[in-house]
Amino acid sequence: MSSSRDDFGIAFRSALLQRGAAQKFSLVSLIIIATIIFFLDVYGFTFMKPVRSIINDGIYRLSLVASSPLRFIPKASGELTGLLSLKKENERLKEELEIFKTKELNVEYLTNQNKNLQKILESEESYLKKENMILSKVLIDKKSPYLRSIITNRGSKSGVLKGMPVLDKEYLVGRVVETNYLSSRVLLLTDLNSRIPVTFGDETVQAILKGNGGTRPLLEYLPEGYEIEEGVDVFTSGKDGIFSPGSPIGKTDENGGVKLFSETSQLSFVKIDLSKKNKEGF
Repeated sequence: MSSSRDDFGIAFRSALLQRGAAQKFSLVSLIIIATIIFFLDVYGFTFMKPVRSIINDGIYRLSLVASSPLRFIPKASGELTGLLSLKKENERLKEELEIFKTKELNVEYLTNQNKNLQKILESEESYLKKENMILSKVLIDKKSPYLRSIITNRGSKSGVLKGMPVLDKEYLVGRVVETNYLSSRVLLLTDLNSRIPVTFGDETVQAILKGNGGTRPLLEYLPEGYEIEEGVDVFTSGKDGIFSPGSPIGKTDENGGVKLFSETSQLSFVKIDLSKKNKEGF
């Protein structure tokens, strides 16, 4: 066992000595070659000029290759920093663009609302000058399969009472059925519970306009055997003492219904007639 360890140590030292000898030989060989090249160059041998050029070119190329990583790292670092900065700037610009889009949409909405209100004020100036008319904004449009009503921003504080007629421009659209201090609920003509006396035609036919939950309320209690002509204007008759006679409502159709002049699903502002203060409605 001891002999094996001694043999291994001797073999290892021999390998180291051989390696050291090879390194010394390589160093001595390089020194000798460099010395020979130096003397040949000093004494001006003609064949040394191209040899020296080749050696110089090789050295320059090796230097260029060796220094490339050192030149590439700062450049790459600068480009990476620039990319990160550009990404942050891009994200910031996107956020600002979204903010501007939101503001633009808000401005567009307010502009449309302002134009709509301005048209109403201009077209209804004669009505609004009357003390018995008040302009009201629609807050909520309440719909169900058969029920149609709206909530406005005028209530008892503004003199609104139950039963008062509600108009869109000069067209009747419903009546007040509930009042609060700052709001009121309006039952539209299309509601299933709506019934108002009307008149139409050259013969001033009397009938009841009944809501059916659809877009076109129906004419009921017509004279026996009466055939409705299409396109005849329908007005309030005023027989209930609530609605002023002669308020336009719509035109008759071929199915015994009435196509309203006002699109009740598109109401933004309505007028409430305050002249019927002593009437409580139905």
